[in-house]
Amino acid sequence: MRIKSLLVTILGVGVAAGAVYFAQENLQEERVVVTPTQGPEMVEVLVARADVPYGDPIEASHITTQAWPKNAVPDGVYLDRSDVLPQSDGEPRRARARLFAGELLLEAKLSEFGEKVTLVQKLGPNMRAVAIRVDAVTAVGGFVTPGDRVDLVLTRGGGSDLRTVTILQNVKIIGVDQVSAEDQDSPTVARTVTVEVTPEDSQKIALAQSAGKLSLTLRTLDAVVDEPMAMIRLKDILSEEGPVETPDLKSIVTVRRGADVQEVELN
Repeated sequence: MRIKSLLVTILGVGVAAGAVYFAQENLQEERVVVTPTQGPEMVEVLVARADVPYGDPIEASHITTQAWPKNAVPDGVYLDRSDVLPQSDGEPRRARARLFAGELLLEAKLSEFGEKVTLVQKLGPNMRAVAIRVDAVTAVGGFVTPGDRVDLVLTRGGGSDLRTVTILQNVKIIGVDQVSAEDQDSPTVARTVTVEVTPEDSQKIALAQSAGKLSLTLRTLDAVVDEPMAMIRLKDILSEEGPVETPDLKSIVTVRRGADVQEVELN
């Protein structure tokens, strides 16, 4: 009996070991090998480390690098510091527009080495910059800043012949006095504003300034469909005569009854 029990025990252990072995083999076959997904190829691009005001030279302390997907690098991005920073005795590049911390350094935003940064770089193709004399009233109380868009209104004549007309619409302000940075948001009372216009419109402005007084009207940021505006004369906003009060006329009849006399009002 003892031998029989021992044989049964050995057989049971063998069966259990076999079951474990086959289970491990099945798990090994079903195991899925997961390989890590390879990310996009990255390159180091140059970005601004801190804000750089318009016209300031680009210095080494203004630049840092940032990893960027190679297939998403926009055209004109600088990759090498030597392309941005001058040689030891060379003239620097300058910011053609305000640079913000973390912004990509693009060729369009930087001048050439030693190039002077002026208002000319802000003008569009075949556009002109024209200065207009203004004061606190004609410049919307000083709330006009670079980047805003305005309409130009000409007022001329005198007395009953006083008249006004909008000569240009949707004109871009590119400078207020000698400030051209578009991040200027504090109101200032200016003496001149500079606008960007076509050559033909620059002639209209020159003629209008000699003919009368130009005023600016600040436009909304919402899209607006511009339509020609008719001239307004003083008599168009003033009445020739004031309102005349019409008396309430009523008919009264005198009625006599002997010595009794009465006045009766007819409706």
